[in-house]
Amino acid sequence: MPLSPRSPSTSPPKPPSRRERNKQEKLERIVAAATELFAERGVDEVTTQEIADKADIGAGTLFLYAKTKSELLLLVQNSTYADALVRGKQAAEEITDPLEAVMAIVCPVAECNRKHVDNGRTYLREIVFGDPTEPHHREALGLSLQTEEAIAAVLQRDGSTTAQDAAERARIVSAIVFLTMTTPFNVASPVDDVVQKIRDQVRVLLPD
Repeated sequence: MPLSPRSPSTSPPKPPSRRERNKQEKLERIVAAATELFAERGVDEVTTQEIADKADIGAGTLFLYAKTKSELLLLVQNSTYADALVRGKQAAEEITDPLEAVMAIVCPVAECNRKHVDNGRTYLREIVFGDPTEPHHREALGLSLQTEEAIAAVLQRDGSTTAQDAAERARIVSAIVFLTMTTPFNVASPVDDVVQKIRDQVRVLLPD
């Protein structure tokens, strides 16, 4: 009788090496230090040396993880943006009205961006004008694209909107969000007012 072929072995994944664990630990300290200092004083008032000191690492080591202070801000904000996007997409799944579903995606993103207005505005400017070859900038661009894709998916639910039209409208929604949150006219506005301004513009954009 021929032998049955063996099932491919599924060996457990290797645990991270000491070097990888040390690298991850340093990254976590950097993120924690930058998050705290940026929240306390704003990105413009914090130096990279202060972040390195608080993370208990050398300035040279800090620049292995982020080459500039702007990249550090992107590193910090990307994490909160990603969490907000996950929450927004989950909330939108339960909503049938297109406008409300789009706003369910947008609201958590707007709220996390407005926790510190100056940091949030700087983050959005960095996404547009920063160096796309830097890894944290690429991640930020990827999150923006994921947001547009989530909005486009919502707009196609009724079957009457083509994929191309949905993508174009999602891109316009993204522009509305960006301009509303970065304009100097809204710097002092509470987040609820900013969200309402976004809603009013998106409502006009969507078909009846």
